Amino acid sequence: MKVLMKGNEALAEAAVRAGCRCFFGYPITPQTELLEYLARRLPEVGGVFLQAESEVAAINMVYGAAGAGARVLTSSSGPGISLKQEGISYLAAAELPCVIVNIMRGGPGLGGIQPSQADYFQATRGGGHGDYRVIVLAPASVQEMADLAVLAFELADAYRNPVMILGDGILGQMMEPLELPPFKEDLPAREWATDGCRGRARRIINSLYLDAEELERHNLRLQEKYRRIAEREVRWEEYLTGDAQVLVVAFGTCARIARATVKAARSEGIRAGLFRPITLWPYPYRQLQAAAASARAVLVVEMNAGQMVEDVRLALEGRVPVHFYGRTGGMVPASGAVLQELRRIGGVGRVQHVRPA
Repeated sequence: MKVLMKGNEALAEAAVRAGCRCFFGYPITPQTELLEYLARRLPEVGGVFLQAESEVAAINMVYGAAGAGARVLTSSSGPGISLKQEGISYLAAAELPCVIVNIMRGGPGLGGIQPSQADYFQATRGGGHGDYRVIVLAPASVQEMADLAVLAFELADAYRNPVMILGDGILGQMMEPLELPPFKEDLPAREWATDGCRGRARRIINSLYLDAEELERHNLRLQEKYRRIAEREVRWEEYLTGDAQVLVVAFGTCARIARATVKAARSEGIRAGLFRPITLWPYPYRQLQAAAASARAVLVVEMNAGQMVEDVRLALEGRVPVHFYGRTGGMVPASGAVLQELRRIGGVGRVQHVRPA
């Protein structure tokens, strides 16, 4: 049965059904509904909701709860995620699974409460210190806000790694019908959790290695884990890419706009297609190469000044010209403006209608 929910609320309910019983966070628009929902919902299932005194406190509470073996969630928007970066680096180093939600707003600085995608670098490049990676999932609908919340907890546990859900203000605030996931009954065992010594060897969770060689061994082991993730966990979606001569690449809300634009371009005889990365890290480099095999040009559409476009250029290695169209500060690209860019790029993808002799 489908229900009508906001994206923030759908994500929150899906997290509860995925076995999340601890939330620590601090309110900031446009994700505050997530806190409001969990403040009511978690006590109903025997869980813990705590509004921390700051984002710094919240992420350190996540560290503690994750270390004790709980499925734990935190959420914020850009400025708050910035404050959490040291803690996220600690979580990655200590290999503690957790889910972090960023419902992006305009920036830099306090910016504004309108939607944005300008936290792409922060999420995919590791905004904190050191050589670490966070798995990054990018939903494009309210249904995916719920579905990817469940997946995020599964991936976090499977790899003992933080997972970030990177949405934007539109996805957090919009309402759509969705099917909620079933309740997760059996959670995986946590042989590493610090849940009390009951006649067994001590378990120690740590990110401090004073011996340089020991720290390097730890880093090499982490890098090997990241390679496994990159091999196994890439996710993406394609739309009309089979014969596309102009390929649009977009994620999240921009992918919804791009999909409508591709359909409009096709009606004009422009062979357009859409490639949507769902995992922003690991990025679907090889899959994008394959999707662009017939393309003569690529257009990247984002709500920022040009961030994912760098990954697209890395993927295509100069084989295809890559163009960029973006809006910043909370402005949302209009389908008509994107279509105009496709026309400008151009005629390269237009079907030539030849009159019979």
